[in-house]
Amino acid sequence: MSTRDQYYHQGLAHFARRESDQAIAAFTRAIELDESYADAYLALAQSYDQKGMIDDAITTIKRAIALNPKEPLYHTSLSVLYRKKGMIPEAEAEMAQAMALQRGS
Repeated sequence: MSTRDQYYHQGLAHFARRESDQAIAAFTRAIELDESYADAYLALAQSYDQKGMIDDAITTIKRAIALNPKEPLYHTSLSVLYRKKGMIPEAEAEMAQAMALQRGS
């Protein structure tokens, strides 16, 4: 039986080879095994982004933020996705949040 971490690492390998569909499947399985696995949501969002599925990526990274709102990387990732969608004020707000978290504010 595979663990959430095994699926996560399989997903990372697929992502690195730009095998987005396989990466999405692996990260989804990791999340099914542990719905609180915030890093798997981040990786899933990045896989959606790699495939050009920005709206799905935004929805997914927001789940990671809901699980761990103090992680600057998640806010930075959401900022990048917002920028890709042309949502500049939202992107700037998320980047400001990430910077504040990095400073410990």
